[in-house]
Amino acid sequence: MIHLGGYKPRLSLHNSLFKALVTKPGGSCKQHLKQAEFVFHNLITHGLKIHNDIYGGLIWLHSYQDVIDKERIESLRAEMKSLGIEESVEVRVSVLRACAKEGDVSEAERTWEKILSSNNKPPAQAFLYLMEVYSRIGKPMKSLEIFRSLQKRGPPNVVSYYKIVELLCKAQETELAESLMVEFIESGMKPLTRSFIDMIHMYYNLSLHDKVESTFLRCMEKCRPNQTVYSLYLDSLVLTDKLDRAEEIFNQMHADEAIGVDAKSCNTILSGYLASANYAKAEKIYDFMREKKYETESPLKEKVEYILSLKHKQVEKSLSTKLSKEQREILIGLLLGGLRVELDEKKKSCAVNFVFRENFQIHSFLKRHIYNQFHEWLASKLMDNDDENIPYQFTTVSHTYFKFFADQFCPQEQPVIPKLIHRWLTPRVLAYWYMYGGYRTSSGDILLKLRFGKEDVLRITKSLKANSLNCRVKKKGTVFWVGFLGSDAAEFWKLTEPFVLADLKEFLEAGIESSNGSSKTSNVNFSSDDDSPPN
Repeated sequence: MIHLGGYKPRLSLHNSLFKALVTKPGGSCKQHLKQAEFVFHNLITHGLKIHNDIYGGLIWLHSYQDVIDKERIESLRAEMKSLGIEESVEVRVSVLRACAKEGDVSEAERTWEKILSSNNKPPAQAFLYLMEVYSRIGKPMKSLEIFRSLQKRGPPNVVSYYKIVELLCKAQETELAESLMVEFIESGMKPLTRSFIDMIHMYYNLSLHDKVESTFLRCMEKCRPNQTVYSLYLDSLVLTDKLDRAEEIFNQMHADEAIGVDAKSCNTILSGYLASANYAKAEKIYDFMREKKYETESPLKEKVEYILSLKHKQVEKSLSTKLSKEQREILIGLLLGGLRVELDEKKKSCAVNFVFRENFQIHSFLKRHIYNQFHEWLASKLMDNDDENIPYQFTTVSHTYFKFFADQFCPQEQPVIPKLIHRWLTPRVLAYWYMYGGYRTSSGDILLKLRFGKEDVLRITKSLKANSLNCRVKKKGTVFWVGFLGSDAAEFWKLTEPFVLADLKEFLEAGIESSNGSSKTSNVNFSSDDDSPPN
């Protein structure tokens, strides 16, 4: 509307739009810089008053960019000064963040002095960015000095330990890094995984492979299994020709859904097999990678295909695209839990839009597992499958295969329970329904969410009872809740437990009373007589 001319948005609309662009954490909204600059430009063009927070928000966005526009930040600060707007502590912290990325120690020290003069208790973030600045110019001891000064203000938090261990590891100050890591462990703070990863990286880069192994084992004692930790250890084993142990670790990763394998770990073990002339196992891994559509590194691919050509084996250029039985069952379970399949514009094929709830621990574990399970189908793939990088929403390619699920679960774009659901309620389907759209209450009962109509709920409860799973149904707002109470919850758990992710069992096991029952279901009352499925 603005581009077409003749429309002048109100100041309140500009402010609201700008606020929406900067409300998410910096790392996730840094791509909104162009839109924010556009709003700022319109405020200037239309002669509207620019609020202090607009300048602060724009500098904040610039400070999170991968490439810092130093001149733009300086010009915004100059405008603030000319208008008599005093820089807030938040603005100065943003300037420090930018300095940390650029290694601009002169501006960082000037800004730090301003923070100290205006605030008796500088925010912890400011200390961390100043530590980063000195690390950038090769002064890790100065970074440690700042960390110690932060400790004097009060007990340090997990993030401050992450930062100092990271910086000392990058500087390859092994003794200091080890000392800080011991201090971190003895503090009792968790999680420790990120710092263990930094330590393993340092030892690997220094070719201290015995210490890579000992740190890996210590990490396994203190932390949950982690794919990045296992992958680094796998790299070390292959590099030092400990192929039997490398194979053992790779198989552990593949068997444990809480860890999983990715393109990087597959390329690592493939390189080990090729280097040791174990061509049969190399071929097997190569076939697995093609099935998963993992990209094989060019030198490895050339060598494998040359070996296969010597065996007169025709290498297929592409695999037939078909969901496995496990993938089909997972998808049905997620669809029951609220997932939706989206038709394309021509309504000839469909895509699955996987959406997981942020700040929900169960979904944090589940999203990486689903990402790995459907890796070959995803529209865009990450190079690094670390937990922190996998988004809470990702989409498959549009494909005719998914149209079957759309026709079954969402004909006429309205959610329904398929008439054949009684054939599809396998233990795995129920387990993924539970993990995606279910809860364990504080009393240990199990609730499953259904966003379908009354007839659909009746159909699925009949199917559950036909499988000897007794349940009750309650409606709360627009949602039906299927409840498995007491011994019924125990029976449901006994059936589904083998298919629940290892990391989620402590959150979902039936019969265990906890204080972390979902607030969304805490007032779903199944104690009244009106507990039958809707008629």
